[in-house]
Amino acid sequence: MLEKKVETFNMNRVIEDFEEMSRNADQVQIQTLKDILLKNHSAIYLKNFGINGTTTDPEAFKALVPLVTDFELEPYIQRMVDGDTSPILTGRPVPAISLSSGTSQGRPKFVPFTDELMENTIQLFRTAFVFRNREFPIDDNGRALQFIFSSKQYTSTGGVPVGTATTNVYRNPNFKAGMRSIQSLCCSPDEVIFSPDVHQALYCHLLSGILFRDQVQYVFASFAHGLVHAFRTFEQVWEEIVADIKEGVLTSRITVPSVRSAMSKLLRPNPELADMIRTKCLSLSNWYGLIPALFPNAKYVYGIMTGSMEPYVKKLRHYAGELPLVSHDYGSSEGWIAANVTPRLSPEEATFAVVPNLGYFEFLPVSETEKEPVGLTDVKIGEEYEVVITNYAGLYRYKLGDVVRIIGFYNKTPQLKFICRRNLILSINIDKNTERDLQLSVESAAKRLSEEKIEVIDFSSHVDVTTEPGHYVIFWEVSGETEGDVLQDCCNCLDKGFIDAGYMSSRKCKTIGALELRVVERGTFRKVQEHFLGLGSSAGQFKMPRCVKPSNGKVLKILCENAVSRFFSTAFD
Repeated sequence: MLEKKVETFNMNRVIEDFEEMSRNADQVQIQTLKDILLKNHSAIYLKNFGINGTTTDPEAFKALVPLVTDFELEPYIQRMVDGDTSPILTGRPVPAISLSSGTSQGRPKFVPFTDELMENTIQLFRTAFVFRNREFPIDDNGRALQFIFSSKQYTSTGGVPVGTATTNVYRNPNFKAGMRSIQSLCCSPDEVIFSPDVHQALYCHLLSGILFRDQVQYVFASFAHGLVHAFRTFEQVWEEIVADIKEGVLTSRITVPSVRSAMSKLLRPNPELADMIRTKCLSLSNWYGLIPALFPNAKYVYGIMTGSMEPYVKKLRHYAGELPLVSHDYGSSEGWIAANVTPRLSPEEATFAVVPNLGYFEFLPVSETEKEPVGLTDVKIGEEYEVVITNYAGLYRYKLGDVVRIIGFYNKTPQLKFICRRNLILSINIDKNTERDLQLSVESAAKRLSEEKIEVIDFSSHVDVTTEPGHYVIFWEVSGETEGDVLQDCCNCLDKGFIDAGYMSSRKCKTIGALELRVVERGTFRKVQEHFLGLGSSAGQFKMPRCVKPSNGKVLKILCENAVSRFFSTAFD
């Protein structure tokens, strides 16, 4: 069936379908909720709230079923993980469970993964592709350099396959067939994608891309962090890659037998290509324009570049030179929500149009005065909301924790801009600072550092209440050595960068202590990543935690033990 869909795939038809769906977004939403409730009418969770096979009206549904977070659903999902095959959240047993990245809470959380979510993934990817390809057409015989990593699935004690969301997608038997019509052939062999060693996989992705450099049409990773990490790694290993190409022999660093065998089949001695890559690398000024230098026919760079990925955009733009940066679509481990149908917009301006049949969506106003959620077509331009999703995988009126702003409408479906995670990440008393506030503070302070030709590689934060009064701690990893007075200036800038009225007044009256900047050793944040990979996160799904809570003791220990210098703000002295 999927093969037939591939053969008859028509870009214009996909656009027409989305146009019709977005024009009738309100009716599509009603029908989508009806379909979800009918498919899952036997679910114990729904029956507990009086929902049965005859309840399909949105108002009746909202009156009976409460808003929830992952905390309320965790006991139900745990029963599914433990092998309970009764209809707990869904009408049928789920074929797999997804793991979230785990960076927010210090541990991954379980999320049901169903065949319907797989179909939604393919639908969204196709929708985004046709709009992207209309603006940046790619050759049918081209390839894509994709930094994708599929970690291993494992089987829970209850016999349920468990893996990251990306792993469940890539390992799904329908993925390749469903995506073949819209996806350029990947440069890397499957053995690299499914390698158990992400470091070896990354090296081989880079090498594979260069071997097919003239055919590469675009460069992709799930997150901007992954793209930046890949090309920072290239800076360190490029001479080794050149040697591999010149001699036609794979470096001894690749030890996974399946990966070594697959890559060796691609390699032949090619001194001309090796010399060309060497010349291009040596001619670059501080690696500016590295991506188009390596891949002359690439049309764009693609990945999630909004929200917590924004701090990496500046460095990514440095590597991309004049190549457009195209923002990937909007979703989460719980499911997809919106597609980028305006791909020419920069990451800073990117918006996403909600695909109305991917779930039933509500929007909870962030405003203190408004507490009732509104429907998809009832949102107001300029207002901010927390996204609430009901989907086919057993999540009902589930608060995602994402705050979005309504920028406009595509026909009748809203176009969103991701703002931040809703949960307060830095707060001691009356101060309220979000991930976005931290990001703006770091960006402001980093300007002082850039005057010294040094950049912030990565950052995180922590609220230290072991002191009296409590204070914010910001962890920085920077690209080079600099004078203490420069870092002291940065520390003061960080402190002044938090413009929340509660924070500023608390600092002035000393009920919050002086902000502390701790500079950590190079490679510290890579250790943090390794920690989360060890917990089961996928390299492609990883997001750096921007605030380390006390419950995340191992990460806090890594950061504190690797601190090499400390500075306390004098901004409010």
